[in-house]
Amino acid sequence: MKEYEERTETIEQQKALIRERYKGINPDELDVIPALPKPDIFKTSSMLRVAVYARVSTDDPRQTSSYELQKNHYQDVVDRNPNWNLVKIYADEGISGTSLQHREAFKQMVQDCEDGKIDLILTKSVSRFARNVVDCIGYVRELLSLRPPVGVFFETEHLNTLDPKSEMILSFMSTLAQEESHTKSEIMNASIEMRFRRGIFLTPPLLGYDQDENGELKINEHEAKIVKLIFYMYLNGNTCQEIADTLTELGCKTKENNEVWSSGSVLQILQNERHCGDVLARKTWTPNYLDHKSRKNNQDRNQYRKREHHEAIISRDDFIAVQKLISNAKYGNKALLPELHVIPDGALKGFITVNPRWAGFKPNDYLAASSSISDSENTPSDTSPVTAQLGSFDLRGYEIAHGQFFETTGKISATLSYEKLNFSTEALRKFGEIKTVELLIHPSSYLLAVRPCTLEDNRNKVQWARLRNGVLVPRYIYGAAFLPTLYELFGWNPNCKYRVLGVAHQKGSENVLIFNMKETEVRIPNEVPATTDKDSPNKSAETSSTPKTILGYPAEWMNSFGNNYYSQTHARELVAFTNNKNWQTTSEGQPYKESELHTTPKAELTKGIVEIMEEIKENRND
Repeated sequence: MKEYEERTETIEQQKALIRERYKGINPDELDVIPALPKPDIFKTSSMLRVAVYARVSTDDPRQTSSYELQKNHYQDVVDRNPNWNLVKIYADEGISGTSLQHREAFKQMVQDCEDGKIDLILTKSVSRFARNVVDCIGYVRELLSLRPPVGVFFETEHLNTLDPKSEMILSFMSTLAQEESHTKSEIMNASIEMRFRRGIFLTPPLLGYDQDENGELKINEHEAKIVKLIFYMYLNGNTCQEIADTLTELGCKTKENNEVWSSGSVLQILQNERHCGDVLARKTWTPNYLDHKSRKNNQDRNQYRKREHHEAIISRDDFIAVQKLISNAKYGNKALLPELHVIPDGALKGFITVNPRWAGFKPNDYLAASSSISDSENTPSDTSPVTAQLGSFDLRGYEIAHGQFFETTGKISATLSYEKLNFSTEALRKFGEIKTVELLIHPSSYLLAVRPCTLEDNRNKVQWARLRNGVLVPRYIYGAAFLPTLYELFGWNPNCKYRVLGVAHQKGSENVLIFNMKETEVRIPNEVPATTDKDSPNKSAETSSTPKTILGYPAEWMNSFGNNYYSQTHARELVAFTNNKNWQTTSEGQPYKESELHTTPKAELTKGIVEIMEEIKENRND
């Protein structure tokens, strides 16, 4: 009790001292030096160097009047103030205010402020200065931090940023300006959507066509010859750069009247579906109205296609063939038109030969080609693949287990990632000294087959092994063109690696490996960061026990581990092939006729190229 009383008394004494201290002194004993009054920009006696910023958001000729009125208005405002000296009128024409991208005049104005050339900026409104809250507030603060500070006067809001009370109002006004821009963006997107739904498409300038009074595309005969020459040369095996050099040498002009062609401009023409009479609307879209960065539309927004929208310059089959050639060119398949070949009979009936460097085919193409062979002896898949959802990997259908229960050393296996695959040493041994193989896929049965390939003229052969110290060792097979399609076909997660065990079949001189792609081990990226022991400073992240990946196994294996699981999990494949009396695993694939393209014959391409070149030369000489 006594201690409590003593503590209370001490606290009261401290409070009394504080009260006495803060009574202060007699104000009459202080000399107050008054601050200078805040300058009024319209009543100042000192000379101010004034800049004007004007902007219109589009380059539509109808906006020219707004642009000129802004400049003329502020010229008059500056002239009416004798203490103002106009430095420069900075103007951005046809530029959006939601981003500083391409606003070169604005950037130059800010730089001149930093160089001490400007005291005050005049602009019409907050929305003219910036429609982005972050940019608006950020640049106002940056200008105020200069010495001397540079103010911004917004005429419509009658707001001067040199006033310390202005920032709260400015934050509200800039937010409203940004939201107004957002609303306009949504209205514009809705308007475009309605146009496309009614088949009303935009018609930008396009080589080979002119627009009539109604905006419809009409063939320009002279330009159409250039378009045909481009397509014919590419189908004939010429590269985009070779075509560009030829057009430049011939004196041909682009749609923008440029006389020098580039490989990029040629590629744009080759990829434009309008040259075959079709229209595909909304190839790109803009996710963020603030930065205006367009992205490729991968089914993020509705697309609209209209076939035979206008007269074609080249045939649709020629156009499709060119797209396939372009898709495969980046994987080293120059002037090679890919084809799907399906095995017509034998144990591999319905299997499709795969070239890992071929692009341009979708999962439906493989399914259609395989199903074109009737009475397939392979059992179709009875379950749908597990699809990974956004976020963490979907573990449905998988079990987490200790890897020692599923030892794969000395087993036939294949490991696949999104870009490459390789086979185990044991798989190589089944084919002896064979370095090259052929890959086959049965899309509906979820089976992958591998068979030896020694034919030099086989376009689909791949090297799966290399010599090292006189011994064959596995070699990576790079398949960035095909493997993403395989991942999509099987419903796999692109961020994961998959390992699948195989079964070897031999009958006489015939050898084949079969892999069941439905039952795979999966390497799942571990999103848990590696941690270090705080009590052990010498222990680094590399020595952390946290694994980088998690190994998952199909739930079907949960009761079959150890030495037995290998044979049990592949029982179906064993039965399917051992019971097949008619193996014929060496049967050659036949072209998938339904996907055959009726492209312009080689002879006609060569003749057309020569004739068009001669016509262009004659017209140039005339």
